[in-house]
Amino acid sequence: MNDGGSRQSDNAKPLDLENLRVVSAVGRGAKGVVFLARTGDRSSEECVALKVISKALIIQKKAKLNDTEEYTRVSFEEQVLRRFDHPLLPRLRGVFETDRVVGFAIDYCHGGTLRSLRKKQTEKMFSDDTIRFYAAELVLALEYLHKLGIVYRDLKPDNVMIQENGHIMLVDFDLSKKLNPKFPYSLSHNSSSNPNSEKKHTRRHWLTRFYKFCNWVISPYDSDSEPSLNNVNSARHIESNLVEKSNSFVGTEEYVAPEIVSGKGHDFSIDWWSYGIVLYEMLYGTTPFKGANRKETFYRILTKEPELTGEKTALRDLIGKLLEKDPDRRIRVDEIKGHDFFKGVKWDMVLRIVRPPYIPENEVKNKVGFGKSDVEVFVDKVFFPTGDDGGREKTKMVLEKKDSNNNGENINNMVKVDELSHVPTEKIDDFLIF
Repeated sequence: MNDGGSRQSDNAKPLDLENLRVVSAVGRGAKGVVFLARTGDRSSEECVALKVISKALIIQKKAKLNDTEEYTRVSFEEQVLRRFDHPLLPRLRGVFETDRVVGFAIDYCHGGTLRSLRKKQTEKMFSDDTIRFYAAELVLALEYLHKLGIVYRDLKPDNVMIQENGHIMLVDFDLSKKLNPKFPYSLSHNSSSNPNSEKKHTRRHWLTRFYKFCNWVISPYDSDSEPSLNNVNSARHIESNLVEKSNSFVGTEEYVAPEIVSGKGHDFSIDWWSYGIVLYEMLYGTTPFKGANRKETFYRILTKEPELTGEKTALRDLIGKLLEKDPDRRIRVDEIKGHDFFKGVKWDMVLRIVRPPYIPENEVKNKVGFGKSDVEVFVDKVFFPTGDDGGREKTKMVLEKKDSNNNGENINNMVKVDELSHVPTEKIDDFLIF
């Protein structure tokens, strides 16, 4: 976590895949594959996460769905990454494009996901003190996004990474959306509401080939102003009154809010519902509404109350108020930060904690990895599996070119292709990027 100076990414540089050492594939999403890569020379190299998107897949989705919003999410994610200036959110480290793929690089987190960390615990769950630390940092990250006018829409432990210093990093903004104000004068121009107000912004139009290809139509720069939340008694209502609601059916099924399932439209409040699900999962080791299938899960989200078993505690009380099915009655940021569970928390000091509950080890191995053509073939194989031995052999031969001396790691790479090749067929997005 870099505490010195601005972390904004307006000067993110173009990257050349030929000059990167791509170590391994680490995950996939609805449109892309994420790779771990090294940048720079041997003496100054850093680890970055490369999100690589297949051009053919984007074109296919646009032709099949004729869906402009779906098609432009790639550009939206890159553009909001440029705007971030917060230690709990990733920096855009660079963008790249080849004839077959397009993508960008962000900070790599050595500690894995919050889900993987929970599963390492003895009872597959966290203590209240550990939950309090990660919960406080999630509040700060979501508060920052909401002040930018961005609703996250996919909060889950898989998208909460652990940085090398032990602090969290929220990743994957593919499903995020900018909520526009309903009225031209409905947003406060108080500089204290703007997370970047201390800086003088110069708006630049980054007309890169990346933007041109992705046909950018959604701008995260619609407004620099944010809803005023000075009156704590109106905090639950003011966001709904000031911004337009989205009707998109997006998210990951166990974490989506009732208003998404019912199609009534949603605003920033859905992030606080998902936040409550994440707290519940950290406490109990499972999500509260999971059913035998998607239909049952959605039914439980709409009709069932969470089972907060155990003695009454401040944490259970907070979870109950977050998992309020009526978004207008659901607790929001000012009340969350003032809740008894966070009693004694010095919010301006959270990011300065030098000893978080878990400090990961740097376990990145110095492997040869993939070249540019290997990355392209790998991504194509994930999203366009041939299903025959010929296609499998072709991919295997390409991967072996780099990994033949890595003690069988070419076999592991082929296993990864198989594991990452499953494409969700359900309607709702489940974008597991890392």
